[in-house]
Amino acid sequence: MSPLFRRTEKKQPADRLVTLIGKPGCHLCDTAQEVIEKVCVETGAAWEKKDITQDEELHRKYWEQIPVVLIDGAQHDFWRVNEDRLRRALTA
Repeated sequence: MSPLFRRTEKKQPADRLVTLIGKPGCHLCDTAQEVIEKVCVETGAAWEKKDITQDEELHRKYWEQIPVVLIDGAQHDFWRVNEDRLRRALTA
């Protein structure tokens, strides 16, 4: 079968990476982190936190949207993180 027609395997939550992009002193970022931590513990997904004040490129790209949530490098959400939507995205 041609590589173009192969079915891609579904990623398991444990193979996913959630990235929180925010900054210190941001109450929305703190709330987003609580949601991310909870969902990642439940699903087994890994997560990381990046600070826009320490990265010029992230600051330039996201400063008006923080907190921003990425899943495997693709933007998932910004400002407010919906717990159910994040869980569905990680387990779909």
